[in-house]
Amino acid sequence: MKKLASSLVRVRYAEADPMGVAYHANYFAWFEVGRSDLLRGLGFTFRELQQRGFYFPIIETQARFRRSARYDDLLDIRTAVAFVRGVRVGFTYEVHRDDDADNPLATATTVHATVDSEGRPRRLPADLHRMLA
Repeated sequence: MKKLASSLVRVRYAEADPMGVAYHANYFAWFEVGRSDLLRGLGFTFRELQQRGFYFPIIETQARFRRSARYDDLLDIRTAVAFVRGVRVGFTYEVHRDDDADNPLATATTVHATVDSEGRPRRLPADLHRMLA
């Protein structure tokens, strides 16, 4: 079964331009909220992973912006684990305006390497792999 999380984020004034449109780079911060909430829902946090010697730098990303999010919109960031393979973990995202659950404003993917504190590739142990897969 696919691991999913839903995170609510309100577009802050500082995240929008003078016309009230959310700046595209903010979506990547919202994706991080989604990833963190998804992991928390699975029973662990990025901090705990780091304490176990695992880091997850982004090595690839793709985003498609379909419609604009605007200042004060309540957004639902839907995050899912796309895959866990070798030393890579992929996530998918859909950003929905809270009152329009069927039409995403944006869709995206991120691919993360799993590395140790020195940046060397490191496979996830079986327990973490099971929790994500």
